Parts: sequence; C-alpha cells; structure tokens
Amino acid sequence: MRMLLTSLLLLIVYLIFLGILAALGFPFEFLLLVAAGMAFLQFFFSDKLVLWSTGTRIVAEDEYPELHRTIERLAVRAGLPKPKVGVMPSPVPNAFATGRSPRNAVVAVTDSIVRMLTPEELEAVLAHEISHVKNRDMLTLTMASFISMLAFLIMRNWFFMGLFGGGGNRDNNLGALVLIYVVSILVWVVSTLLTRALSRYREFAADRGSAVLTDNPRALISALQKISGRMDYIPAEKKREVEGANAFFIIPALSGNTLMELFSTHPPLEKRVAALERLEAERRGY
Repeated sequence: MRMLLTSLLLLIVYLIFLGILAALGFPFEFLLLVAAGMAFLQFFFSDKLVLWSTGTRIVAEDEYPELHRTIERLAVRAGLPKPKVGVMPSPVPNAFATGRSPRNAVVAVTDSIVRMLTPEELEAVLAHEISHVKNRDMLTLTMASFISMLAFLIMRNWFFMGLFGGGGNRDNNLGALVLIYVVSILVWVVSTLLTRALSRYREFAADRGSAVLTDNPRALISALQKISGRMDYIPAEKKREVEGANAFFIIPALSGNTLMELFSTHPPLEKRVAALERLEAERRGY
C-alpha cells in the first residue's frame, strides 16, 4: 500500500508539472526527448555501467561453484532463470543486483562478503538480490525517476531556454521563465524524495522476499548486522571507491556523514531488522 501510494503521488506530481509547463506555453519537447533518452540509456545500459564502474567480473561456475549453486537454487525457488554471477574485488562486504529484466540480470557479491558470512547468511543476502530481480526494481525506479530527470534538466538549462525558447514580450517571458524554474525546483525536490521513499520500500520488499525464499529471516538479520558493523572498520578511501553503486548495494557504503533518512535510498538498519523480526515472530506463530 505504501508503494502504491508513493507511486500515485509521483504520478500526480508529474501530471501537475507537465500541465503547468503546457499552460505556460513552454517548449519542453526537446527536454522531454533528452530525458526520455537518458531514461532509455539508464534502463538498457546501467547494468553494464555498474559492472564496469565497480570492476565486477562475471565468473564461471568452476571459479565459484557454491555461489553459483546457491544462486541457481534461489532462482528456481523464485521461478526465475538463473542470473549471471558476478564478483567484485573489494574489502567492502556487499552485494547487488542489476539488469533490466530477469533474463539479463546479474547478481554480484564482493569477494570479501563471501569470506565474511556463513553459508546461511550469504544465502539470505543472495535471496534479497534475487527478490530485487523478481520485483523488476530497475524498471520501477527508472520509470519513477523520469520526470525528476526532466525537472533537473530544466533547472540546469532554464536561462539558455529562456533566451532561445519562444517569442513574445521579453518581460512576460522572463516572468514565465522564473515561474518554470521555481516549479522545476519544487518538482525535482518532491519527486526525488518520493523516488527515494519508493526505493526504501523496495528494500523492505526485497528483505521480505529473502525471508520467504529462505524461510530464515534471522539469517538476513545477522548478515545485515555483520555488514553494517564491518563498515565502521573499512577505510574511508575504500568506501569512496564504491560509493557510486550505493543505490544498488544491500547496505550503502558511506564514507562521510550519514545521509538524512529522508534522502536515503535505504531504510535505517534498525527498521529493517524490526520488520524482519516481525516476520520471524509470524513464522514461529507468536
């Protein structure tokens, strides 16, 4: 219900934004095309960019046989084709999934997380990532961020567009331009907050999916706590090396001050653990 409500609010914001632009006679067709192109590139090539930027390598079954077997077993349980398996060399223990659809998905782990977690904990983490694939979260978040990208483009290029967009009285054009700029800022802020709220709800959904696939929410609780606890001992420069992939990670690797919860792509660890503990209580019947 929270995801549906957030999506509905995003839709309302988008319709209001486009309606205001149309009412002001703003020639936003070019920017709409640019934003659509950015969304297209994000959807079709973000998986390759994530793998390239993190140095993740697709590994064969004979290199990591147990990792392959676990992912294959979870994919069968989830009713999915087996994703490609990637390993990222990094002292930051983490995992992520990417790919625009289940048929070209990649589930990747850092080599350090394989060494750090028990088999049950690693299975729970992999089940979380498999759940992201099953839920098609890449498609969901790409669609959700589309108008946010458009608003951001207008903010960055408003003066240029004011000079070359449309004729008429210069003072009227300037007034409309300022209004468009203010509206674009508001839309970008609101849509970014809503998109990040949606991202946090997707993390809760993937946690729940892990608990269902493994029937072992306690293993994911233990894994999340281990990963989060280990972050305090990772050098800041090592965390900075992988910060670009934080939106994909099961636990973000933050090198500086913790982001405000409102702007975070992930829910706080305490809330995730509490939700999993409720699932554990339901599983045990109390």
